Amino acid sequence: MSVQTSGPVDASALGQFTSTITIRLRTPARRRNLELVLLLLALLVDAAAMVLLQLGALGRLGGTMLGLSALLAVLVLVVHVALRVVAPEADPFLLPIATLLNGLGIVGIARIDLAKHLVGWDAAGVRQIAWTAIAIVVALVVVIALRNHRVLQRFRYLSFVVAVVLLLLPVVPGLGRPVNGAYVWISIGPFSFQPGELAKIALAIFFAGYLVTARESLAIVGRRILGIRFPRARDLGPLLLAWGLAMVVLVSQRDLGTALLYFGLFLVMLYVATGRGSWILLGLLLFFGGAIAASRLIGYVGARFDAWLDAFSPEHYDAVGGSYQLVQGLFGLADGGLIGTGLGRGHPGIVPLAESDFIIPTLGEELGLIGLFAILCLYLLFVSRGFRIGFTGQDDFGRLLAVGLSFIVALQLFVVAGGVMRLIPLTGLTAPFLAAGGSSLLANWVIVAILLRLSDSVRAQPRWVVES
Repeated sequence: MSVQTSGPVDASALGQFTSTITIRLRTPARRRNLELVLLLLALLVDAAAMVLLQLGALGRLGGTMLGLSALLAVLVLVVHVALRVVAPEADPFLLPIATLLNGLGIVGIARIDLAKHLVGWDAAGVRQIAWTAIAIVVALVVVIALRNHRVLQRFRYLSFVVAVVLLLLPVVPGLGRPVNGAYVWISIGPFSFQPGELAKIALAIFFAGYLVTARESLAIVGRRILGIRFPRARDLGPLLLAWGLAMVVLVSQRDLGTALLYFGLFLVMLYVATGRGSWILLGLLLFFGGAIAASRLIGYVGARFDAWLDAFSPEHYDAVGGSYQLVQGLFGLADGGLIGTGLGRGHPGIVPLAESDFIIPTLGEELGLIGLFAILCLYLLFVSRGFRIGFTGQDDFGRLLAVGLSFIVALQLFVVAGGVMRLIPLTGLTAPFLAAGGSSLLANWVIVAILLRLSDSVRAQPRWVVES
């Protein structure tokens, strides 16, 4: 017989066993060793992809991108060492997956730079590496500084205020600037930033903190109509507030994707907190009703729907902001076929914004359906690990926060992939870790850091397992 534990051993608890017993400890080093192996494999795949790209596009190796990528590998290994000290029980899959996806994104962006003959700081790939380094350092700081995730619950209302301020910044005269018609960017000197990326994390903290305190009334009280328990009118306030916030973002910033992301985040966290399907029903009715109304009343939303439904029509294909980008991306995916054209052998440069909005067709053309499927599987594994952290959490706030942060990545990927594959209208969101953009990278690496801290808290709880 043996007693297996991951926490401190209480000798009095063992006195009930009269036979000889052996105490086996689940050593955190096993998880960190697994992470190290996976991390080295991820770095090897990223390096091989960069080498194949340069050989395929140039016929030779260039030292600049390889050298900069090596510096990123050192930073990631520093994070791994820090986890061994401050979060030894953290999930061993999150860091390698984020590293692999980030590296593949840099490869895809570097491919566009080669097609456009961009070098130095003008190259989006170089800027992406710089932003990746900053994001990894910030994630390292979060992992070290955030020793107890429950501290975030105390600042839930402050998080809401911060989120609202971040969302309003792009509409401040002189600070915000439109990009492709959407007011989601701010400019400070030569630097540009998308504050909405950080706002989604602040909103997830607020939603988790609020729902922990209000879940009882939201889950139990209500009136049954046709077998479905609907909430009281007074309890609809938070749902209507979240819906109103999404609609304000949609109207003021002309950003359908961000509005969908925020509202979907609140809806899923509300369902997880209460377990009531009626909230999902009401939420979907509210959002789709608002989206249909917006498509009739707001010109750019209607144009997005028309370009989606009739993408190959010359009327929409040649129009400004029409379906040209979408159709070119579809042709690129079709050209890639099953196994792809090979890194450096495709023509992704002919797709507008191929390094950001359409990074998935960029990689899909040269890696093929098999490579794209592998990337989607990495996302699936990342999200599933995040959900696992949430479902095994010991406190309600940590559970809701883990599910919310994981769902952000899942919904954002679905909206992006669905848009470029013409399953849903294009929204302007970008693929997490893959697409060019410093604010997106920074937000996603902070999500990784918080999930790592949450997973360490979950695993660090004492648990007894008796084996006979």
